[in-house]
Amino acid sequence: MAKIKTTRYDTAEHLRTPDEMAAYFEACLEEADGDAAFIAKALGNIAKAKGMAQVARDAGLSRESLYKALSGERSPGFDTILKVVDALGMKLHAEAKT
Repeated sequence: MAKIKTTRYDTAEHLRTPDEMAAYFEACLEEADGDAAFIAKALGNIAKAKGMAQVARDAGLSRESLYKALSGERSPGFDTILKVVDALGMKLHAEAKT
């Protein structure tokens, strides 16, 4: 039997346009079920697609702290989330549950 070779899937490679990034983030918000680290990781994937160094500059954060905050291993502060969302050119919005 031949060995199967796999490669690591990188979400950031598939987020090419602002619309794709926003749709991905919206889907992650719907699936998160209150998991702030999951949301942080989703923002990290989008930031990686846009360029982490530029997002860090636009958010007023160091690149290293941005990587840590969006690693998915911790839940960053809401102020950090708001800065990153703004730096990514996105908006958060709310709607009533149905």
